[in-house]
Amino acid sequence: METRQVVILGSGCAGLTAAIYTARAGLKPLVVEGHESGGQLSLTTLVENFPGFPEGIQGPQLIENMREQAAAFGAEFLADEVAEAKLGARPFTLELEDGKAPLRTQALIIASGARARWLDLPSEKALIGHGVSSCATCDGFFFRGKDILVIGGGDSAMEEALFLTRFASSVTVVHRRDEFRASKIMLERARAHAKIQWVLNAEVIEVLDVAKQEVTGVRLRATKGEKKEWEMPIAAVFLGIGHTPNTRAFGNQLPTDTDGYLVTSEYVKTPVEGVYACGDVQDRKYRQAITAAGTGCMAAIEVERFLAEAD
Repeated sequence: METRQVVILGSGCAGLTAAIYTARAGLKPLVVEGHESGGQLSLTTLVENFPGFPEGIQGPQLIENMREQAAAFGAEFLADEVAEAKLGARPFTLELEDGKAPLRTQALIIASGARARWLDLPSEKALIGHGVSSCATCDGFFFRGKDILVIGGGDSAMEEALFLTRFASSVTVVHRRDEFRASKIMLERARAHAKIQWVLNAEVIEVLDVAKQEVTGVRLRATKGEKKEWEMPIAAVFLGIGHTPNTRAFGNQLPTDTDGYLVTSEYVKTPVEGVYACGDVQDRKYRQAITAAGTGCMAAIEVERFLAEAD
C-alpha cells in the first residue's frame, strides 16, 4: 500500500488552501473531497468579501479557481469520504466509504468543515443561495433595507438577528417555543433592539416562492393550540440553528468541545503529532472563507515543518 506524505480531508477553502501550499512544497497532497465537494461556498452565490475580487465572485467559481491552482502545483483529488481514520500510529490509515483500498499517510490535515443545520424543507433547499442562507456575515449585505426572518432560539440565532439589524429594515425571529436556549445576555440584547420582532410558538413549514427563484415570504404553522397556518411576506430567511462539525470519522481519537468542534492548540495542532485541523471543523467563532483559508495555510506550513523534522 502506498504511503502518502500528506492527505487532506475536505475541499473547501481550508482544504484547497492547504493543498496549494503543500503542493508548492513538493509534498504531492491527496485531497479527499468529501460528500460536499467545495464545502459551504459551493452553496453560495456572490461572494463580495474575499480579498482580490473587487466585483465579487460566485462561490462555486472561487472554489473552482482554488482547485485549479492546487492541481497546477501537483495536488491530486479523490471523490470519496473517509469512513474511519486510525490515528494510533504513523503512518495513519484512512478507510474509505466506497470500499476502495485504504489510504496511508505520514501527515493528515483535517479540513472536513461543518454542515449548517437546515429544516430539511424542499422549498428551503431549492432557495439556498436565492434568499435562504445560514450565514448572516456572508449574505446579510444583499438584503439592505429589506424585511428578514431568522429561525432559531439559541445564541446562534440571536447573533444572526443582531448582526442583520445593520442591514435590514426589520428582523423577525421565529422560534418553535416561547422559551430560549440562548444565554441571558444575548437574549436581552436581542429583545432590547428596536428592529427585532418575535414570532414564538411557530415553525416555518414552507419558504415562498420556489417558482420565482427568490424568497418572497414564508408559511408558518402554530406549534400550540389549533395549529393554524398563515403566510408572512419576507425577503430573506436565515437559519440560526447551529452547525454540525464533520468529525464522525475520528471517533474518540481527537478531543472536541461540547458541540463537536475539534479542539486545537497553536491554531491548528491536534494532540496527535502529524494531525492538524483547520477551517470550520475547528472554528466555531468566525466561519468565514478567508479565515478558513488562513488556517489552511497554517496547517500546510505545520505539515511541511513536521515532515522535514521527522525525516
